[in-house]
Amino acid sequence: MKAAPAWRTVDFISDLHLQAGDAATFAAWRRYMASTPADALFILGDLFEVWVGDDITSATDDPDGVFVLQCQQILQAAAARLPVYFMHGNRDFLLGEDFAKTSGMALLPDPTALDFDGQRWLLSHGDALCLGDVDYQQFRLQVRSPAWQANFLGKPLAERQAIARGLRARSESLKGSGAIYADVDEEAAKSGLRATAASTLIHGHTHRPRDHLLDAAAQPVLRRLVLSDWDAAARPPRLEVLRLQAGQAPRRVALAAGS
Repeated sequence: MKAAPAWRTVDFISDLHLQAGDAATFAAWRRYMASTPADALFILGDLFEVWVGDDITSATDDPDGVFVLQCQQILQAAAARLPVYFMHGNRDFLLGEDFAKTSGMALLPDPTALDFDGQRWLLSHGDALCLGDVDYQQFRLQVRSPAWQANFLGKPLAERQAIARGLRARSESLKGSGAIYADVDEEAAKSGLRATAASTLIHGHTHRPRDHLLDAAAQPVLRRLVLSDWDAAARPPRLEVLRLQAGQAPRRVALAAGS
């Protein structure tokens, strides 16, 4: 996709894992969405901790449904000021066209190449590039299939929520055990950049914010920029935006938790 000629500032965020039980991170995101100076915002997956179907918005007697409606209102207000793009993550891959359209967001395929400021940037959530995590890649292949999704979304909302709680509990247990998760495969990253004639990969998922040089000999140089996850309760807080401004190098902007 080509950036609009008027764009001078573009923001990227991912892995906010918004949920009703994390009021501080939600508040930081709400403030950011109301005040960002960006001309366009790209959300590269895992905006939500879990997504069990767009019909959650109709569950107005459920805390999760009420929370999602609050998030939708914030997205709508932001989308009235600037384009908001959303790419699915591994937690919210079931977020559908209905919710996105009502929220004012445009859905993006993973990956997407963006032409901005005379460069081509490759955007991805990043989970599909973590090839060393074989178990996850098998799970991802299963849950991204139309048959699996149709079966899951056909279940009652309460059952879907129970399944999601079980998956989250298992994930937290793995984190607590000290399990080390696979990082993005750098050969796959370089291959993706070359295939799309892009020079820089921007992704999230790994929660390992860092700038990586992939190939210094290439023309142009190949690199990847990893987005931070968000956690207002961490010390120090992790509330970071990656900002591209025309004519400038990419910049990481740390937001204050309580401002």
